[in-house]
Amino acid sequence: MGFRSVGGVLGLLVWAAFLLGCSHARFVVEKNSLKVTAPDDLKGTYECAIGNFGVPQYGGTMVGFVAYPKANKKACKSFDDFDISYKALPHPDERVEYEFWTNSNDECGPKCDSQIDFVKTFKGAAQVLEKKGYTEFTPHYITWYCPEAFILSKQCKSQCINHGRYCAPDPEQDFSRGYDGKDVVVQNLLQVCVFKVAKEHKKPWLWWDYVTDFAIRCPMKEKKYTKECADGVIKSFGLDHKAIDKCIGDPNADEENPVLKAEQDAQIGKGSRGDVTILPTLVINNRQYRGKLDKGPVLKALCAGFRETTEPAVCLSEDIQTNECLENNGGCWEDKAANITACKDTFRGRVCECPVVKGVKFVGDGYTHCEASGSGRCEINNGGCWKETRNGHTYSACTDEGCKCPVGFKGDGTHKCEDIDECKERTACQCKECKCKNTWGSYECGCSGGLLYMKEHDTCISNNGATGVGWNFLWVIFFGLVAAGIAGYAVYKYRIRSYMDSEIRAIMAQYMPLDNQGDVQSHSHHIEM
Repeated sequence: MGFRSVGGVLGLLVWAAFLLGCSHARFVVEKNSLKVTAPDDLKGTYECAIGNFGVPQYGGTMVGFVAYPKANKKACKSFDDFDISYKALPHPDERVEYEFWTNSNDECGPKCDSQIDFVKTFKGAAQVLEKKGYTEFTPHYITWYCPEAFILSKQCKSQCINHGRYCAPDPEQDFSRGYDGKDVVVQNLLQVCVFKVAKEHKKPWLWWDYVTDFAIRCPMKEKKYTKECADGVIKSFGLDHKAIDKCIGDPNADEENPVLKAEQDAQIGKGSRGDVTILPTLVINNRQYRGKLDKGPVLKALCAGFRETTEPAVCLSEDIQTNECLENNGGCWEDKAANITACKDTFRGRVCECPVVKGVKFVGDGYTHCEASGSGRCEINNGGCWKETRNGHTYSACTDEGCKCPVGFKGDGTHKCEDIDECKERTACQCKECKCKNTWGSYECGCSGGLLYMKEHDTCISNNGATGVGWNFLWVIFFGLVAAGIAGYAVYKYRIRSYMDSEIRAIMAQYMPLDNQGDVQSHSHHIEM
């Protein structure tokens, strides 16, 4: 390929020289030395042209194996005719084994981001292949050991566990703040143990779920990179917590941890695979994968590891899809009674997100808690609050403000509300003559000696006295009304009679003189004289 590229460039230069009318042209091939160290009959230094496959790695080196077959040395024929294969991946059988070397640290920049992004996007494909037995996956984690002379140093104590045997770099590269390298080692160990326990229970694919959720729920930047947060994730997937703790062992013990010891041994290269020294590293059928850490390229590489005609159907399709909510509800929150779940299946995997049901919005983290909010919340499974019916009486703790036990009950309002015994707690029906009887959600109060109970005053009064007082009051009102009626009638009669008298006198004055009319005329005559 390198010589063909050079030839193309040469032709282009000659053609350009011809067009420009140049009579002289010079082509220089950049050469490098190839040094062969084995076998003995080929030892020596050879001149060779450089073939740049991609961006040149200036200042770098490349070390690898060069194959020189005994047959078909000049590659004039297909190597398949000589039962020789130089394909990238071996494909011995119908199952592909692959390893993913990673890290739980999420503060190492782009490398950490690319690792968790790959886990999230590749999870669905990995789980389908694993569940159907097409692949056998194993996660691994790199650790290093502290030299014996520095075991008691501050650096080793902060970055290592088990007395300097297993170490990891400080996440922030700063020993004075944030998390320490030993915190990373512990979380790495926990993730290995999650895989081991899940595999023992015939569910190794749960590792992908755990790692994804741990990255989302327990990030370093939110100060949640703790065992307590990890325990919550473990619980959501129903894993054997005691078995995982037993696998982890004691990180402070001055002894080897068999799990981490096995991880260190696995770092050492075997056969055609070299040592694992950088992260992330993907090894397929004992060959290191060299390519983009993305779902598409990695899936193609895995499919290339199957023996011909044994590839699963997924390798012959454009993509794969699986509903992760069907098993264990995807580790998300759910209300089985109301048939409501926070698990949403997507092409790239499931997400835990509180739902909206019948216009009612649920709020929460989606993993362990979702609660209905706003108006109408009590219509959906009673808002997640307590509710109970007895003897035809129903009480509910659901209110617009949240779950609150109704009057006559006490409790958290969510899981439990207990009846308050007003008689025993002496909060009602406490007068001398009162007789208290507790009921569910309320109470009944009576009085001895035929007395009448007045609830608003919490007292007993005489039933007869109350009746006498009532009749006396009615009589007073009756006589008062009668007196008012008589007085009103008298006033009415007086006003009518006065009016009639004035009208009669006016009429009579028109036809005959009245007694007082002569007096008026005499008086007038006297004034004129």
